[in-house]
Amino acid sequence: MKSLLNRYATPLITGLFLVSLISGVALFFHWNSGWFHGMHEWLSMVLILPFVLHLWKNWRPMSNYIRKPAFALSMAASAAMAASFLVPALSPQEGAARRGGPPQFAAAQLLLAGSLSEVAALADVPADQLADTLAQAGFAVDTGDESLSAIAEASGRSEVEILATLVSVAR
Repeated sequence: MKSLLNRYATPLITGLFLVSLISGVALFFHWNSGWFHGMHEWLSMVLILPFVLHLWKNWRPMSNYIRKPAFALSMAASAAMAASFLVPALSPQEGAARRGGPPQFAAAQLLLAGSLSEVAALADVPADQLADTLAQAGFAVDTGDESLSAIAEASGRSEVEILATLVSVAR
């Protein structure tokens, strides 16, 4: 077992780090995000195990390295960089503005909170036409006053499905 750990811990870290690096760059530049999002999240979680095995395998040299000022400085710099993203998001004013996450998600949340008649006006489509299209797609539409989110929930469908239907109407 120990030889297996010695043989594969570092190569697995290297391979998974490269996957994380490439998928992270692709996500940053919004290149085929659908391909890379799940890959980046899941394989970054898988990276934890080889990282722990690597630390265990190399604990003696690592414990010597941890005592050096460069390690403490690097950890402090990393924490400061992480804080530069967390602090604004956690502040009451910024947090409210960012509650929906990235702007496209925040916009989708606004649409989902809107009533059928409000969203129809935004899409420049008659409300009855939008209601008919949603009904044909399997959504239970009672009135024009309920939100798209409520319509999806009442229909046992996802918010993504109702947004996809909305996009097909607005084209």
